[in-house]
Amino acid sequence: MDMLYLRRRLTNALALILSTLATLIGLAFLAWILWETLRQGIAALDLKLFTKITAYGDQGGLANAMVGSLIINFVGIAIATPIGVLAGTWLAEYANRTRLGETVRFLNDILLSAPSIVMGLFVYTIIVLPSTALTHGNTTFSGFAGGMALALIALPVIVRTTDEMLRLVPSTLREAALSLGVPQWKLTSQILLRAARSGIVTGVLLALARISGETAPLLFTAFGNNFMTLNPLDKMSSLPQVIYQYANDPGEAMHALAWAGAFVVTLFVLLLSLASRLLFTRKVSHD
Repeated sequence: MDMLYLRRRLTNALALILSTLATLIGLAFLAWILWETLRQGIAALDLKLFTKITAYGDQGGLANAMVGSLIINFVGIAIATPIGVLAGTWLAEYANRTRLGETVRFLNDILLSAPSIVMGLFVYTIIVLPSTALTHGNTTFSGFAGGMALALIALPVIVRTTDEMLRLVPSTLREAALSLGVPQWKLTSQILLRAARSGIVTGVLLALARISGETAPLLFTAFGNNFMTLNPLDKMSSLPQVIYQYANDPGEAMHALAWAGAFVVTLFVLLLSLASRLLFTRKVSHD
């Protein structure tokens, strides 16, 4: 018995040491990446970064890329949010514990882990190529196509979060409402969705943070544009695409602009993550 107890203690200590070591290694690399982004990005920050466009090259800024990223991300999240919330609600309230619901959850998990470049190629096939043929080349790559690709990436995140948040709502709340004769649609729309509202908004913000740094899908859809445009049907620049382009340039000035763009994207994702954590923490504290 003493030997068995000692062996279990040693196994537990070894597992604890290995898991702690793995955590420290991961945190060290994360801190290194953040420090390099912070150091290189702040050094390259300048007023022209927010006022000039990429057409000026190493003497320009990233204004059109920032505006393009905001438009493309807004289009993507505006498409994915209502579809994702409705699909997640259906899974949690109408298809829960059914074979069809489990199948949809499984497919959603596959879509959640699908490579983003696959989404870009899919949208290129179903939107970019047909629009090029129908308009005789007048409309090819576009910000809208980029937003559609990002919507496909954000959609499974929102579906999964909405499904999980609604299933966390206590069943007693459903039973109390149904015992009072409340219809299922009113129970879902006016009680359950309100109870899970903070968690659902958190999922939307996390999905927005997820798509903010995507590059590969935009290379096949939005393509890029060195000039300022607000029309989603035009070719549109984005920060991740410009960062990728400038990082491959041999000039040091272009590398500095790429670091500045990376810093802006990192800061944006950080603020979204903090906002989602704040909303979720406030929800938990109120409960």
